[in-house]
Amino acid sequence: MLNNLSLNTRKGESISIQGASGCGKSTLLSLIAGFEKPDSGDILVNNLSIVNSGSNLKKIDDFRKENLGIVFQSFNLFDCFNAWDNIAFTARLKGNVDRDYQLALMKQLGILSLAQHPISSLSGGEQQRCAIARALVHRPALVLADEPTGNLDEATSDTVSDLLFETCRHTDTTLVVVTHSNEVAVKADRALQLHQGVLERANIDNATLTTAR
Repeated sequence: MLNNLSLNTRKGESISIQGASGCGKSTLLSLIAGFEKPDSGDILVNNLSIVNSGSNLKKIDDFRKENLGIVFQSFNLFDCFNAWDNIAFTARLKGNVDRDYQLALMKQLGILSLAQHPISSLSGGEQQRCAIARALVHRPALVLADEPTGNLDEATSDTVSDLLFETCRHTDTTLVVVTHSNEVAVKADRALQLHQGVLERANIDNATLTTAR
């Protein structure tokens, strides 16, 4: 259960959140994404209230399409699409496909040569890079990543997490990452710990970190 939790982010900032299993990390992301509604308080993304939009399913769907990108641990890609069409999917829903921007994202993520490949033929790391590109291709204000490297081996996890943070910085996109990995968490501008429903400063590798309490 979250306890009077408060979190403010700046445009282009990256934040990592760690905590014990079951402490509410995924619930926090679900609240920010509008999949769940808080008992009290408000959630603002890009100065728009998710709570006030949440009573209307079309409004909250439109809100997500306009403002959010989500990177799932299980990738959530479509087997019937190739890499290009998977990445373009969110932008097509929004109606703002920008071919040149998608090409640039795929090149930065090292998957441009895989554009026409079936998703099923790609490795786990390549699929997660496609998932990152899909989350960014419609230029969201905020990207939420739930254990984005949880299904990857250590070497691939390091490469993919570097690309996630670097791409969000390059596009000036705010990033909130839930992770069990210290190696991933320390890459964020701010590393936080969710403990007893409250966000606290995390101490990882003696890094200088700030608090959201």
